[in-house]
Amino acid sequence: MEKINLSEMYVDDEIRRSVLEVLDSGRFVKGEVLRKFEGEFRDFCSAKYAIGLSSGTAAILLSLIAVGIGKGDEVIVPSHTFIATATPILFLGAKPIFVDIDLETYTIDPIDVEDKITDRTKAIIPVHLYGHPSDMDPIIDLAQDNGFHVIEDSCQAHGALCKNEKVGTIGDIGCFSFYPSKNMTVCGDGGMVVTNDEELADKIYMLRDHGRREEDKHIHRILGLNFRLSEIHSAIGRQQLKHLPGWIEKRRKVADLYTKLLEDVDQITTPIEKEWARHVYHLYVIRTPQRDGLREHLEKSGVGTGIHYPLPVHRQPCMGDSRYLALPNTEKCAREVLSLPIHPQLTEGQVEYVVNTIKAWRR
Repeated sequence: MEKINLSEMYVDDEIRRSVLEVLDSGRFVKGEVLRKFEGEFRDFCSAKYAIGLSSGTAAILLSLIAVGIGKGDEVIVPSHTFIATATPILFLGAKPIFVDIDLETYTIDPIDVEDKITDRTKAIIPVHLYGHPSDMDPIIDLAQDNGFHVIEDSCQAHGALCKNEKVGTIGDIGCFSFYPSKNMTVCGDGGMVVTNDEELADKIYMLRDHGRREEDKHIHRILGLNFRLSEIHSAIGRQQLKHLPGWIEKRRKVADLYTKLLEDVDQITTPIEKEWARHVYHLYVIRTPQRDGLREHLEKSGVGTGIHYPLPVHRQPCMGDSRYLALPNTEKCAREVLSLPIHPQLTEGQVEYVVNTIKAWRR
């Protein structure tokens, strides 16, 4: 029986060579490789500044610090996301205000956002989930009308487009992750912040390196910690970034084939791409009321699956009173979503096998 993995990381001889070059150089942090990676990722996103960081979580945390989030502030976030979207808010003494999602795109619902804005709202974190962008126009309008910051969680959406704009560059700051399962990776933990705001970029540069600027090694201007991205991870990221545009197209072709083959399968809802969006399919997520039974059947047939996410963030034990909120679309998704294998190495035959396995279960 063939084993089909949910995701696969790509490593070739060029990536191995780039790592060996760093090892031979003797420079492992704060070097030229990181600066080149930052410049290349900045250009890929069409942004003015890019700052390499140790993880996507660090990117969100430092972005919140940079815009001044602190005790008593409120930050609006979706609950249907990975928990790292919300936990940095709590670490700063602020309060995550959870909102529901649009049931078609699984991204933040602007109508619910508007209902939950208060005079304590200082920021919003729309999540471009699974690779589909949030609808940013109403979010930007609400932020401008009410005077709060927009921090885009783009950790699953490298290269996605919202109305022909790259995600991560539409709000004040964009946050990216290079975790091994992402559309591009650094073969470990890593992240990046992009922004067009010079002051915010300067703050995040200092926050990641003990509050100092590179030219003033012994002057610590603000309180900071160590959230740096290593030279080895940067070298891998540079090589992965070269492949990213082609990988996006391969993911989109795999997704199109899945959607075509699953079109007439009863009680299976396939993902959509809004006419204003370019989906990059970090995950291919279907919904079915019989999710757990289908997952067991697929796993027994050698098909790797995932659930993103089975317990909404607002229901997590660490979230306190937020556990009692009612977010019906979020909770419906938590019961029904199932991620199918998708990655650039996936073959047409493997996609057909996955779909035929689903159809055999439906019979």
